[in-house]
Amino acid sequence: MINRRNLMQTSAALALPAAAGLGLPAWAKGGESPLPKAGSSLKLPALTLLDGSSWTPATASAKTLVVYWWASWCPFCAVQSPHIEALWRAQKAQGLEVLALSIDKQPAAAATYMKAKGYSFPAGMLSPEVAKFLPKPVGLPVVVVLKVPAGSREGKVVFAESGEMFPEDVEGLKKYL
Repeated sequence: MINRRNLMQTSAALALPAAAGLGLPAWAKGGESPLPKAGSSLKLPALTLLDGSSWTPATASAKTLVVYWWASWCPFCAVQSPHIEALWRAQKAQGLEVLALSIDKQPAAAATYMKAKGYSFPAGMLSPEVAKFLPKPVGLPVVVVLKVPAGSREGKVVFAESGEMFPEDVEGLKKYL
């Protein structure tokens, strides 16, 4: 039986190869990894965000971190990103941290898109250096939720999803706080 989620994921899988030439950096093509499994650990990098500020692993210390891989040209990301923004605004005071990683070819495209949409969640580029710590899983958009212990430079995976999530699923990520 086909449900909405299966239909959306199948559509995403079929559309993504066609979109792959629309902005993926050369190093990212064919370099995707499988979704991390619940219970596995991911190290956190330091990076410069699109707005020029710094993001460090200490930013996520003792918090729940939503890592969100996206692109300005991705139609599924365009639907999901407003829900990530709403979750970020509603839950950041309760200990939710977001780190969005754009796979756009040019940082300016990602920054312009973020500004045009009014998104305030922290976003940087998935550079080769960042990908050493947080390799992009297969699919787009991708959400991985990590619980980061106090003082740690890594987080434990508690949730991972590839493909567009429904609004109620994004809202449901708050249960990991």
